[in-house]
Amino acid sequence: MARPRVHEVAKELGLTSKEVLSHLESIGEPAKSHSSTIDESLADRVRHELGNGLAPAAGATDAPAETPAGSEEHAGAPEDRDIAEVVVAEPPGSEEQAAAAPAAEPGFDPVAPGTQSEPASAVAALRINRGITVRDLSEKIGRPPAEIVKILLGLGEMVTVTQSMSDEAVELLGVEFGIPLQVVDPGEAEVLKDEDVPEPAGDEGELVPRAPVVTVMGHVDHGKTAILDAIRETDVAAGEAGGITQHIGAYQINFEGRELTFIDTPGHEAFTAMRARGAQVTDIAVLVVAADDGVMPQTIEAIDHARAARVPIVVAVNKIDRPEADPARVRQQLSDRGLLPEEWGGDTIFVDVSARERTNLDSLLENILLTADVRLDLRANPNTDARGVVIEAHLDRGRGPVATVLVRRGTLYLGDPVVAGAVWGRVRAMLDENGDRVEQATPGQPVQVLGWQSIPAAGDEFQSLADEREARAIAGEREQQWRAAELVSSRRASLTTLLAATREGEIPELNLLVKADVQGSLGALDDQLSKMDQSLVKLSVIRKGVGGITENDVTLAQASDAIVIGFNVVANAAARALAEAGGVDIRTYRVIYQAVQDIENAARGLLGPETQEVPLGQAEVRAIFRVPRSGVIAGCMVLEGLIRRNGRARLVRDGTIIYETNISSLKRFKDDAREVAAGFECGIGLEGFQDIKEGDIIQAFDVQEVSR
Repeated sequence: MARPRVHEVAKELGLTSKEVLSHLESIGEPAKSHSSTIDESLADRVRHELGNGLAPAAGATDAPAETPAGSEEHAGAPEDRDIAEVVVAEPPGSEEQAAAAPAAEPGFDPVAPGTQSEPASAVAALRINRGITVRDLSEKIGRPPAEIVKILLGLGEMVTVTQSMSDEAVELLGVEFGIPLQVVDPGEAEVLKDEDVPEPAGDEGELVPRAPVVTVMGHVDHGKTAILDAIRETDVAAGEAGGITQHIGAYQINFEGRELTFIDTPGHEAFTAMRARGAQVTDIAVLVVAADDGVMPQTIEAIDHARAARVPIVVAVNKIDRPEADPARVRQQLSDRGLLPEEWGGDTIFVDVSARERTNLDSLLENILLTADVRLDLRANPNTDARGVVIEAHLDRGRGPVATVLVRRGTLYLGDPVVAGAVWGRVRAMLDENGDRVEQATPGQPVQVLGWQSIPAAGDEFQSLADEREARAIAGEREQQWRAAELVSSRRASLTTLLAATREGEIPELNLLVKADVQGSLGALDDQLSKMDQSLVKLSVIRKGVGGITENDVTLAQASDAIVIGFNVVANAAARALAEAGGVDIRTYRVIYQAVQDIENAARGLLGPETQEVPLGQAEVRAIFRVPRSGVIAGCMVLEGLIRRNGRARLVRDGTIIYETNISSLKRFKDDAREVAAGFECGIGLEGFQDIKEGDIIQAFDVQEVSR
């Protein structure tokens, strides 16, 4: 069994190699460097002593006194300082702990009772683009490239000066140099640097009040979307597969002459990434808890997200109209979590509501505005370049890439060049939540933006620029950084990690190719897959993208022995034929957690009998007829297979599933037909669906139970 190295033990304990080396010397077992190996028995002793705090802190005798964060000596770049003067960052793992209980803001204490906040002396992490080269990193941290290459070689990573580094390698270098480094996606490093910088003092007279951005959070089926529906007098939830909100939406309403912007986040745990993104762009979090159900796992998760975002929480106790409702129990459960109601002497506002009966919704809105007025100073300068975040993005037929963006500061105008991540464009049109065209978008306002060159990623920061050439140049530079990052992520494991995997036993690898209808669903599915237990099977996503499943996807899956996972999308006829010929498994789903559960069961070989779709045929819509008492009839040409009356069918538009239902009527000319084969024309009526367009595809299928 291979002996551990000093830096490996240090990483386990969340310490620097210097601290472990100092402790080894103090107990009479000195080691030469961070890459030195030590006996397993000695490693266990170090883990026990340093892990339980039995030994004095390494370096306590020779560490310099900390200099105040705002002093001039530490105001320069890292290369202007000796490395011994850099304040050591918190050990890996503490960032998540600190996020759960961040430093308090005036008037808001996010720390649960009985806990202590971390000292505020930790150095802010230096943001490093994913896929950064050794040369670029050396310029940022002020260390010679040769020194970086030497350290990486000792860590088992053979990298040249012009080669990109993995995230783990960058983090290890940060630990070795005592410099806190945070790996971020390309584009975030420069965008996020000044995200929290207040508006310039000279523009104080130009600051105007903006609409508060409110995120609705909570457990699945506790009524988040129902509350928004009641406020907006709409019915969004009825169209969601499985009754679960699938995509983030942003809406703006007017209440008592003031604007409020709502972000509806899905509640199921598969949408953790979506909900986290919603919390990061919000001002106030509305926590929805069902009065008859109480605090549930996603309720606690929502509280953690709101605290990590350092936003005030307003609790909406929903479903008080039900006989088994117990609002007092909800208050007791949440007070145990640090959310003490105002009526009990705390500072958290609780409002008992009923979305179904529309009870106390006005009171909820009043308290949201009250929280914004008392605790927050929501002002922004509208007379500057627009900046904000992409909430959702998808490809729309006829309109091209469409992104829902939320403007944080400045004003976005028609014709503005914009860049988001590695995507640029010019604002060709803007639509509000009602689909009406608008000429400009002010701070706090969500709009749909048309005119992107490709689909931006949900969660990306966007900004408007004065020159289209500048936007194109920035996007091109970030795209190169993305390619470098992808090259690193696809690079084979280092010798060290391969040896470790061999010691634990060979782990088979399951390759996946993931396609979804929109970016938000794709990110949520990818995030959930990454959290699966990989002790039995290693999951590897070789490609992920937005849109229908194409021949290129099947070709890649065939070459990589991958399974194709489609969420709310289908494969075209050519892709299905290629998959059948090549033996590629294509699985499509409408609800994300079913896809995750299926993959998890398949990985463990526990799949029993399954309900499987058997394709029967497909027809192309070539004309639309409106028949009295029958509604819309689609004049179709059957392209392959056959179409059966009363059978199951789905309407597909641009590779995306629009609706799934039964075939209510099937005619050849004026006569009813039981089935129509390929090569013949027919009229098809879909049960409960009228929005059929020319060019749509109607796919007929049967559902059978088969053994796996």
